[in-house]
Amino acid sequence: MTAPSDGPQPPSDGPQPPSDGPATASEREAGRGDYSGAVYGSLLAASVVVGAGTLGKFPRLELVALLLGTGLVFWAAHVFARLFGARMAHHLSWPVARSTAREERPIIEAAVPPAVAAGIAPWIGLGPQGIAWLALAVALIGQVGWATLAASRAGASRRMMLLAGAINLLLGLLIVLLKVALQH
Repeated sequence: MTAPSDGPQPPSDGPQPPSDGPATASEREAGRGDYSGAVYGSLLAASVVVGAGTLGKFPRLELVALLLGTGLVFWAAHVFARLFGARMAHHLSWPVARSTAREERPIIEAAVPPAVAAGIAPWIGLGPQGIAWLALAVALIGQVGWATLAASRAGASRRMMLLAGAINLLLGLLIVLLKVALQH
């Protein structure tokens, strides 16, 4: 059993149990600086677009539903993992569950911009492949943007912010390469 801390905890490799009660104002403020869910959700959205694009032609509404549905399922999986995966089953309460669900919400929110892009793409004259590329570009821009913002809010130097953006751009480009390879 560990003593409660007075400040935000550094990120770790595994899931962190949520607090035993509703978040305090300082905990909510600290949570606003954690963009890992948004970065992860953007990469997930990019992967969904690539996977959907390899299946051939698809209606844009199916891509929108697939993006939002996948974001929702991964959000639920993250909430479940945080609640039960880190010895939290014996501390489970509705306030803890609600707090955890809110903390993991950026995973869902990251799927919204590419879904909106896919939804409006036909109005700007894009066909199925154009829709997929636009949604992928929006997801990757989100991923790089969230990673850079996270580094900035964590107090990183400009060099580290650029490194965070570059690494996420590289990850995004790997997704683009996968899309290109699977289409040929």
